[in-house]
Amino acid sequence: MLPSITMLSENTIQRQIRILLVDDHSLFRESLSRLLEAEPDFRIVATCATATEALQALGGEPVDVVLLDYDLGDQQGSAFLEEARRMRFEGRILMVTAGMGDVATLRAFESGASGVFLKHSPPAQLIEAIHKVIGGDMWLDSRAVRSFVAGANVRTETRNAVQTLNARERSVLKGVFEGLTNKEIAANLQISESSVKAVLQQLFEKTGVRTRSQLVRIAIEQHAGDWLTEP
Repeated sequence: MLPSITMLSENTIQRQIRILLVDDHSLFRESLSRLLEAEPDFRIVATCATATEALQALGGEPVDVVLLDYDLGDQQGSAFLEEARRMRFEGRILMVTAGMGDVATLRAFESGASGVFLKHSPPAQLIEAIHKVIGGDMWLDSRAVRSFVAGANVRTETRNAVQTLNARERSVLKGVFEGLTNKEIAANLQISESSVKAVLQQLFEKTGVRTRSQLVRIAIEQHAGDWLTEP
């Protein structure tokens, strides 16, 4: 009887879904880990706070699905998506996020994400979403669907952002590149600090990013020759 018991144990382990959890908030990571480990068919392989740590974790035990936050502090989940694709990662990637912009949502799917799950949704739906993406389906929250469609429409506008970047936006962006604070940019341009914040928000929406560091990176990678020169 012992061999059959051993075989059953091995089959049970093989049926478990091996999960890598990537989120920069330790409390959320710990809470979600406990929730998922209570499911008999889930097993947490590792939890990571950064895209760099997560990519290193892929070099260890095999992973079936990655639960990936979009905003990882100074990093974006897109950094993990792009590198995982380059590494030919064969598992599924489910974005688990508080929210993503329209362009960012579209970009995530283009980079290999299998779905977007919003953190405010019920835990039972996350379990369902994991099973869905493991089965080869996609998971889209209703709001993520709207973002996906809107992102496709915005893509053309984003490609033409150079033509729509006005003088004020260019000036504020240059201040960001120089490492100036909002207050310092406002003083240089002789406008209010709230006006600087409003312009930054416009730039975030045009580029699909959420932080200054992300704005700098996308501007350097895609538009530096146009955005940082006089029109």
